Amino acid sequence: MIRDTQSVRVRFAPSPTGPLHIGGVRTALYNYLFARKHEGAFILRIEDTDQARYIPGAEDYIRESLEWLGLKPDEGPGYGGDHGPYRQSERKSKYKMYAQLLVEKGHAYYAFDTPEELEKMRQEEEARGNYSPKYDHKVRDRMKNSLTLEEDRVKACLDAGDNVTIRLKITPGEEVVFQDTVRGTVRFSSDELDDKVILKADGMPTYHLANIVDDHLMEISHVIRGEEWLSSTAHHVLMYRSFDWSPPVFVHLPLILKPTGKGKLSKRDGAKFGFPVFPLEWIREERYHGFREEGFNPNALLNFLAFLGWSPGTEQEIFTLQELIEVFDIHNIVKSGARFDIDKARWYNQQYLISMSGEDILEGLMAAGPKDILENTDKNFLVKFADLMKERVHTYTEFVPEGLYFFKPPDTYDDKQIKKRYRPELRKHFETLKALIDQLESFNARILQDTVKHYLIENDLKIGVFFPLLRIMVCGSLKGPDLFSLIELLGKNAFLSRWDAALAYFEGIISE
Repeated sequence: MIRDTQSVRVRFAPSPTGPLHIGGVRTALYNYLFARKHEGAFILRIEDTDQARYIPGAEDYIRESLEWLGLKPDEGPGYGGDHGPYRQSERKSKYKMYAQLLVEKGHAYYAFDTPEELEKMRQEEEARGNYSPKYDHKVRDRMKNSLTLEEDRVKACLDAGDNVTIRLKITPGEEVVFQDTVRGTVRFSSDELDDKVILKADGMPTYHLANIVDDHLMEISHVIRGEEWLSSTAHHVLMYRSFDWSPPVFVHLPLILKPTGKGKLSKRDGAKFGFPVFPLEWIREERYHGFREEGFNPNALLNFLAFLGWSPGTEQEIFTLQELIEVFDIHNIVKSGARFDIDKARWYNQQYLISMSGEDILEGLMAAGPKDILENTDKNFLVKFADLMKERVHTYTEFVPEGLYFFKPPDTYDDKQIKKRYRPELRKHFETLKALIDQLESFNARILQDTVKHYLIENDLKIGVFFPLLRIMVCGSLKGPDLFSLIELLGKNAFLSRWDAALAYFEGIISE
């Protein structure tokens, strides 16, 4: 179900209680894609009603993450909009008004129970064999609330203002039915539902009330959120009904699972399995690396995340953000959980790097570092370096460690390969070749390769012996990009200097 194109309004509503989990990023991505597909609005709303868990800096982290990923909101804190304020802590008076309206309509009630009285109720229920006790129609008649107390007592409790909450009144014996785009028809028995607190004693709303009120006032057309909120939707549907409001279209996304496929991916799994689960680095009591700091391209990360729970219905895997917008369809979101595969994420990143020019890679490369090497190297050299290395790495952070021989001579050589190929009688050929190369007026890859090949063929020498030894001279091992393109980039003087040092090492190894 999609309403009129101009009416599509979706929101990403994280809580500033810590870093933004990669599952939250996927939720933001799906909301963003859907909004852009239907020329609607993508809204950032900060759900900060849980002040006890609020962490300073978390909101800034959320915004920085979205902007690094290119998912810039149309409305929200710092972005403007006609439906603000967009922080729930700044909308407190609205929630109180609507909670009291539900009381007046008979769909909610005041509750005055102390923490001790609530604990006593739970113990009594457990003694009766109810090991999942909840505040519902079965216990509310023996609790301290506006349904059980006389009017003057209720007034006195309200005037005193202690332990005053407002709870949703759930009528037993009803079936709550709603449609979910991913799940189809979803049914709950109201007998399973508790009388949830919708306004806390400190005057702040719970998620359930704030969510409903804000979605209505902000004219949200589609609620695209994680599967973990599916069980709460029954309460939300009842509240929409109680307010006589039309609910939005519900779209509950499948879980992102651990690499093992068992259980929801958590922040601890990143440390356990050795990969990031946050978009950016987060440092508080503990330090968690982010995909940005691990050298991922944000577009590659989005491409990877898009496929964790959704399919375009074709064999195509690589999409630009604009292409994802064009093909995204919420009806292609799957029900089953998606296993997080870091190797697949790295593959996506590699495909993006391969498709980029060295010039385009440069910004990400400079950010990844190491700065002491990159900032003291000529830009043109770095562009060519990136072009030569991009098919041999998966992330920005791997360029320099994997290609350190571009910046300095090897510290070590592959002794096993040297002993396998080098013989003392080859020394004279290496010396002759060096002299030929030193005399070249044009030092480029094609001429270098032709010069070496021609000499080897004329002297009946094996390319399979000399080329690997030349590579070891330059790189220290048999790994590396196109050999003669690398030599050209290094330049004649640097190359011949490495030649002399390596040949001396070869001789020393053979004489041992």
